[in-house]
Amino acid sequence: MQPYPVSPTLSVSPQISPDDVIQAQNLGFQSIICNRPDGEELGQPTFQEIEAAANKIGLPIRYIPISPVGISEVDATAFRTAMDDLPTPILAYCRSGTRSATLWRLVGKS
Repeated sequence: MQPYPVSPTLSVSPQISPDDVIQAQNLGFQSIICNRPDGEELGQPTFQEIEAAANKIGLPIRYIPISPVGISEVDATAFRTAMDDLPTPILAYCRSGTRSATLWRLVGKS
């Protein structure tokens, strides 16, 4: 896992595995946002697998899947709400980290 900080409260990452959840906690992340839809690529871990690993260690997690086609206003609102509600710092991930970083720029969070 290679998180990239975009602000003091948010880092983005390519797809993580269930084993990466413990590493995320060890790196100081207090919560996770998944922006990758299930089934986007053969063999990718499902959100339920990542969620189970997060729940096992008490790390809050939110599922806000973003289509590669584009980000809607509903998506941006859900991301903004998650940024407001979840403990920071947050690790957000998708396939490459780009959708998560784009959402952060759209909502203008620091």
